[in-house]
Amino acid sequence: MKIKTVLTTLVALSAIGGLVYYRLAPKEEGQAKGPNEPAVTLQLVTPKDVPVNLSLNGSVTALRTVDVRSQITNTVKEVRVKEGQFVNQGDVLFVLDTRSDKANVEKLTAQLLRDKALAQDQDRQYARAQELKTKNFVSQGSVDTTMSQRDAQVALVASDEAALEAAKVALDFNTIRAPISGRTGVINVFPGTLVLPQTVSLLTITQINPISVQFTVPESQLSKLQSALKSSVSSEGASNVEVKVPNTNKSLSGHLYFVDNLVDPTSGTIKAKAQFDNTNNDLWPGQFVQTKVNLGILKDAMSIPSKSIVNSPNGKFVYVVGEDRVAKQKPIKELYVFGENMAVEGLSPNDSVVVEGKQNVRPDAKVRVITPGSGKSGATDAKAAESADKDKSNSAPSAPKPTADVASPAK
Repeated sequence: MKIKTVLTTLVALSAIGGLVYYRLAPKEEGQAKGPNEPAVTLQLVTPKDVPVNLSLNGSVTALRTVDVRSQITNTVKEVRVKEGQFVNQGDVLFVLDTRSDKANVEKLTAQLLRDKALAQDQDRQYARAQELKTKNFVSQGSVDTTMSQRDAQVALVASDEAALEAAKVALDFNTIRAPISGRTGVINVFPGTLVLPQTVSLLTITQINPISVQFTVPESQLSKLQSALKSSVSSEGASNVEVKVPNTNKSLSGHLYFVDNLVDPTSGTIKAKAQFDNTNNDLWPGQFVQTKVNLGILKDAMSIPSKSIVNSPNGKFVYVVGEDRVAKQKPIKELYVFGENMAVEGLSPNDSVVVEGKQNVRPDAKVRVITPGSGKSGATDAKAAESADKDKSNSAPSAPKPTADVASPAK
């Protein structure tokens, strides 16, 4: 009985051991289906010129805005302009009551004529006194007195001329003209209104064409901004700023003409302005617009997809694969991001950078290169990966899992 029990126990143990071995033993068929190297896609690094564009929010501002005011106290006689009208420099806007100033001009004109006549008489008297002095009929003191009277009359004539000129200026102030070309705003006076100097403006004129856009640039881009300003000035207004007209698909090109002389310490930005031709009135003062500033061109820059970059505690790097299919780490420095690509330092021309599958790559390990867009290759890789995963799912939990991974098939 004991022998039978022992034999039964041995048979059971043998069966269990065989089953465990069968479950834990690696299967050759599964290994044949699953790849041993991670699949990756590569992209060749090619030097090219990359324009450095900075996208910012800007606001439209007028180049010049003038408050039109009266320089004398008078009553408005005529209003020759309408609200919202475009006017040219020198156009008549308002006419004030000129009767008083005209009478003053006429009065001073007559006074000037009188004093000029007296001055001529003084000239004749002085000439006669000199002649009599030569004949010793009058003293030298009498001649000097006559000369002083003549000089005083000449000075009086000069004073009359100045007073007449001031009266003409005051008369001219009764006609208020446009100091600049632009669009008028709200008119604040009407015929019969008494206007005073240094009071509310009669109206405001805003220059619409050309027009400017103001924006702020991070101080980290100050050196490039200054280079762009110098380039714009030396090229006589070369276009290096672009704005999108709100609510349209239209864009306007302009040139940078101003960079502020102070960096705002609270925001770390600096103000800049660009000028645009606004013949069709596409831009209006006060609008917010999307602005793109061209800060130059990176010559022969190494451009790679942003998704190929790996972030690590030691900085950013990429995997570069050589002809031996071994992945090497190369540290890089970010220069400029544009779209889904990035210009970097640290790479050489014709380097092959890992784009897809970098999460499965190990440094100094071989990789399997697949061609993006090749449906046949991608389907084969996916089928192999699926078969390998299925075989490994039947193994015991304690069995080691394969470290190799397969990239998804290219589309």
